[in-house]
Amino acid sequence: MDSFLLWALDPSPRGLAVSLVGTLWIALAFWYLSTYLISPLRKIPGPFFAGWTNLWRIYHVTQGQSQVVLHELHKKYGPVVRIAPNVIDLDLPGMISTIYSTKGDYLKTEFYHGSSVKSNGRIIYNLFSECDPNIHAQQKRPIAKYYSMTGVVPLEPHIDEMIKYLCQRLEEEFMDGSNAGKTCKLDQWLLFYTWDVVGQATFSEPIGYLKNGFDFDGTIAISDTAMDYFSLVGQLPILDHLLDKNPIYRIGPPAFGNITNISVQHLLHRLQGKDASYHNAQKPDFLDRFIDAKKSHPSIVDDNQIISYLMINMIAGADTTAITLNAVIYFALKNPRVWLRLQEEVVACQSNLEAAPSAVPYNVASSLPYLNAVVREAMRMHPGVSMTLERYVPPGGVTLPDGQHIPQGCIVGMNPYVIGRNQSVWGEDADVFRPERWLRDDSHESEEEYQARLRLMNRSDLAFGGGSRVCIGRNLGLLEVYKVIATLILRYKIELAHPHRDWKTHNSFFVRQEGVDVKLARRPSEGVPPPLLD
Repeated sequence: MDSFLLWALDPSPRGLAVSLVGTLWIALAFWYLSTYLISPLRKIPGPFFAGWTNLWRIYHVTQGQSQVVLHELHKKYGPVVRIAPNVIDLDLPGMISTIYSTKGDYLKTEFYHGSSVKSNGRIIYNLFSECDPNIHAQQKRPIAKYYSMTGVVPLEPHIDEMIKYLCQRLEEEFMDGSNAGKTCKLDQWLLFYTWDVVGQATFSEPIGYLKNGFDFDGTIAISDTAMDYFSLVGQLPILDHLLDKNPIYRIGPPAFGNITNISVQHLLHRLQGKDASYHNAQKPDFLDRFIDAKKSHPSIVDDNQIISYLMINMIAGADTTAITLNAVIYFALKNPRVWLRLQEEVVACQSNLEAAPSAVPYNVASSLPYLNAVVREAMRMHPGVSMTLERYVPPGGVTLPDGQHIPQGCIVGMNPYVIGRNQSVWGEDADVFRPERWLRDDSHESEEEYQARLRLMNRSDLAFGGGSRVCIGRNLGLLEVYKVIATLILRYKIELAHPHRDWKTHNSFFVRQEGVDVKLARRPSEGVPPPLLD
C-alpha cells in the first residue's frame, strides 16, 4: 500500500521504480514469513535464523568448523535440530539403517551435484554426484568387484612400491646428512604419498609429488579450492547453477582440467600401447580393469565413462586417505600411552615377517588388534567427511523415535562427526580418544556383552557413509592406512616436534589438517622402543 501511495504521489519513472522495489521487498518478506509459519518443521528446535534461510549454514561452512558448531547445537537442542528451512540434522544412531539403507529409498539431494561437471551444455554426474539410485547402480555394477577387498589386494605391489619411495624421500629430506633432525611436515608428505599412490594404482605411474616434494603442478591446491566451492554451494544448490553451471559464462572454481588431462592422456597411451615404459600387464592397475569393464559391459561403459571412473579415483581417493593417516599419527602421538602400546605391538610383529620388506604386508598389519583399534578410533574422532549426509524423506514421511513426523520431501541427514560422539553409543567419554573402547579390555565384560557393544559401534560408524552409497574406495583406503602406519612405526622413531601445539583443521566436506609436524629417526632393527619423552 505504501509503495502504491508513493507512486501515486510521484508517477514519474523514478517513482514507479521505487514502488516496484518496495513491492518486491514486501512480497519477499511476506513469502518468507508465510513459508516459515506454515512449515511442518517450524516446531523443531534450532538456531532462529536457520529456520528462515540457508545463509545461516553457508556462513558456518565458510568458517571451516561447521561440524563443531553442529555438535554444540545437538548438545543444546537434543538429537533433532533444524539447520535450514527444509533440513533436519539427526543425532539418532538407531536410524542409520533406515536413512542410509541398501534399498536406497532415501535419495541423495542436490547437495551432491556440485561435484559434477558441465560439458557441451550437459551436466555429467559421477558415481558420487549421481542421485538416481538406478543410474548409480548401473554405473557401479561393472567395476564394483574391483573395489572389494579381494579386488584391491592384488594392487598391493603398487602400494608397496610407493610406500618404499615415501620412506626413501623421508630419509633423504629429514634423516640423512645435514637434514638429520629437520622438522617434517608429515601431513604434507602423507598427502603427497596418497596422491602419488592413486596415480600408481590407477595408471601404474605416480603423479610426482613425492619426487618434487611440493605441489609442483598446483593440482592439490586446485582440488582444495574445488572442495571449498563444493561444500559452499551444497548448502544452497541453486548457487552452482548461477556460478559453475550457468549457461552464459562460467564463474565457478578452478576446474579439474589437469586431472582430466592426466586421465585422458593415460587412457590414450594405454589404448595406443605408448605406456610400456612404466606399465606392466602382469601387474594390472585400475585402468586395465576399467578397460576390461568396457569389454564386458559395452552398453554401459564407454571411453567417457572410463574417464569418469579415473577422475573419481583421482579426486576422491587421495584426500580422505591422507586425512585418516594424519588422524592416526596425530591422535596416537598426542597420547604417549597409546603410541607406546602401538609401537610395542607393531615392533613385535617382525617375528611374523619372513624378511625385512619394504612395506608391512596388509595381512600382517590388519591382524594387529591394537593398530585396528587405533585406526577405528581415529576415524571416529576425525572422520574424513564431516558434513550432514543429506537425504530426501521418501513418500509417506518418517516418524522419529520421539513421535515427530517428518513429511515427504523434507531433507534429513546425519553428520559422521556428531554421530561419532553420541554418548549412547560411545559412552560418557565419547569426546576422548580411547582406542581401548574397540577391544575387550574390561575384565567385567563378558564376550557376549563385548560382541553386542561392538555390533552397536559398527552399526553407528558413518566414517565411510552407509547403505547403498557407502564409499566405493573404502577397502583401498584401509589397505593403504594399515600398511603405511605399520611400516612407518616399524622403520622410524617418530615424535611430535611441538607436543603442546594442536593441529589446525578446515572442514570443506573433507576435514583437512595441517600442523602434524614431527621429528623422524631410523629405528634400531631390533628391540622394543623406549617410552617417548613427555
